Amino acid sequence: MERESGIHSSRLRNRLHEIIFEADTPAGKMFDIGLIFCILGSVLVVMLDSVAAINAQCGRIFYVLEWFFTILFSIEYLLRIYSVKKPYYYMTSFYGIVDVLAITPTYLSLVIPGSQYLLVIRLLRVLRIFRVLKFTQYIGEAGQLTRALRASRRKITLFLFVVLTAVVIMGSCMYIIEGGKNGFTSIPKSIYWAIVTITTVGYGDIAPKTTLGEALAALIMIMGYSIIAVPTGIVSAEMTHLRIKISTQACPVCSAEGHDSDAGYCKFCGGKL
Repeated sequence: MERESGIHSSRLRNRLHEIIFEADTPAGKMFDIGLIFCILGSVLVVMLDSVAAINAQCGRIFYVLEWFFTILFSIEYLLRIYSVKKPYYYMTSFYGIVDVLAITPTYLSLVIPGSQYLLVIRLLRVLRIFRVLKFTQYIGEAGQLTRALRASRRKITLFLFVVLTAVVIMGSCMYIIEGGKNGFTSIPKSIYWAIVTITTVGYGDIAPKTTLGEALAALIMIMGYSIIAVPTGIVSAEMTHLRIKISTQACPVCSAEGHDSDAGYCKFCGGKL
């Protein structure tokens, strides 16, 4: 009896995994498409609920819908945990964390009013549409971008340190040149101006008035254009070395995705695909 129960439980888990995590079967594709519509619907409810005029007329309906979607996503999350052999891997994965954050604000709103508007984070779950529609090239490109960012993190960190040093020096110089009478009331305030200028944002709330200050500002502006291109070049150089075909298959053990198209085992936990 226990053996039959174990077999039945294993079949149920495998069937749930096939429906919830896989997009290659009709049932799995229908599940994911339905889930995406629910996600979009729940985000639309949250957005409309924030409009005072609409909330005054339909606030009660929005409240019921909000809890409906939250309970629905909570059940889905529990089924995802049940359908994988090692739930910890799924719970600590990107999508696992997003799934938790997608349901937490509603429960949190019982203690902290207004926190339910954080439910717009559910929109991140729509990223699954790339897998549902079999846009494997997008999944591959996303993986390549992630690996390129990891490979270039030391160069980018060094670059950011250099930029930070530059804005501190330039901001301090501008503080000395302009002084408090022209809006540069402190070194931190001047550094803020240097950051806004070097990133080409240019709010215009502070501006130099002296000739020397304007000359320094012009130099910082010119530097800003060259600085923007550096991180892009670093990441692009790393991406040229990454050309791997990615499948849409999810590991039945840890639910991880992003495996090579010819992989037989999961590269994260070693489970058989």
